[in-house]
Amino acid sequence: MIQWEKIKQDFPIFNTEKNRNLTYLDSAASSQKPKKVMDAVANFYENYYSNVHRGIYSLSETATDMYEKSRENVSKFIGSTSSDQIVFLRNTTEALNLLSYSLGRNLSAGDEILISIMEHHSNIVPWQFLEEKGIRVIYTDITRDGRLDMEDFRRKINPRTKIVSITQVSNLLGTINPVRDIGEIAHDNGSIFIVDGAQSVPHMKVNVQDIGCDFFAFSGHKMLGPSGIGVLYGKKEMLDQMHPFLGGGEMIRTVSTSGSTWNDVPLKFEAGTPNIEGAIGLLLPWITSMNWEWIRSGIMRRILFSIH
Repeated sequence: MIQWEKIKQDFPIFNTEKNRNLTYLDSAASSQKPKKVMDAVANFYENYYSNVHRGIYSLSETATDMYEKSRENVSKFIGSTSSDQIVFLRNTTEALNLLSYSLGRNLSAGDEILISIMEHHSNIVPWQFLEEKGIRVIYTDITRDGRLDMEDFRRKINPRTKIVSITQVSNLLGTINPVRDIGEIAHDNGSIFIVDGAQSVPHMKVNVQDIGCDFFAFSGHKMLGPSGIGVLYGKKEMLDQMHPFLGGGEMIRTVSTSGSTWNDVPLKFEAGTPNIEGAIGLLLPWITSMNWEWIRSGIMRRILFSIH
């Protein structure tokens, strides 16, 4: 038996006098936060705060362990084979911009990127940036009932298609796309396959190995985690070959006046002090123990955000 009111009590925003009758219907944009997430962030600030990866004193070592433990949790959560495949970023948008920049360096005029007309702006605009290099962005259409038009997709993918980037779940339509089938078609064509998982990870169980994607991006703030923390999963061999997106501290191995060399993946893509507390507040046991069947059915959203 689902204890709806007990679950709702985990969210402080609903327990204030001002918001006692709040009906929150914007969870597709960003979810509310349970107290355990808030407590984890506060506990880090109050007891363990330090920069990570840079100190040999106890606070820094503890903070680093907590940060890397979250990376391991994320890896297991989405079915990745190694935490080295998990890059922490701000959100899905930054992850897709990273891919556009780093993968785009290897594209040439006449190459094509195939996306769908149902994509979020974050999976359109970064690819449009590459059009100034003569790269074409091609859009797969949708059917009258809001599904991806797979016949149109098959017509438009061709030897010039270097990248296919598709949302797993549409933020506008709620359409669940057959990403595994799309990935097989993309790989048979020799294309890199990217999945925007911003709306899928919060609402269904996801396994990147089953999907077979090369890259997968999602945000913490849409799945009860803190704002400002996102994830890019990538196949290790591909991340190793990619150029960094941002330059600065942490992402370097050596720096001299004649040039620099890069750190190992995933740190190569995590320039500067990261959102340590955001990573630590991501994927706590409260979240990973939830029943995915009633989340997907919409019951969880009704419990958390729509009860008076």
